[in-house]
Amino acid sequence: MPVVGVGAIVFDAEGRVLLVERGKPPGVGLWSVPGGKLELRETLAQAVAREVREETGLIVEVGTLACVIERMADDYHFVILDYFARVIGGKLAAASDARGARFVDPDQLRTLPLTEGLADVLARARATQPAWSTSR
Repeated sequence: MPVVGVGAIVFDAEGRVLLVERGKPPGVGLWSVPGGKLELRETLAQAVAREVREETGLIVEVGTLACVIERMADDYHFVILDYFARVIGGKLAAASDARGARFVDPDQLRTLPLTEGLADVLARARATQPAWSTSR
């Protein structure tokens, strides 16, 4: 049965993007945007905000849908809705199932092991991001 997941694409004022290093399957050791599974009786925006807070310690305001991604393997099928979000509080620190959390500039993206397709997703998001989405 497919599982609905959410993710947050968060750019800061310097144009860096918020990434977390996955600590649990799938994708252990890979870097991705913060996100996770939608919980029962939770809106998509609530799930995005919760996942960012749980994985990074940051509080975000959730904006518009950035993209929809589908990931499948023999043992999972995720439909992931990535939303633009901006930081409005909190302190950055890896937490929950993330082994690391940091803002990464575009040049650093090439040096990190990223989840499949993330570089393309981020390039499209950067090109279409609303002015609102830059963290204050």
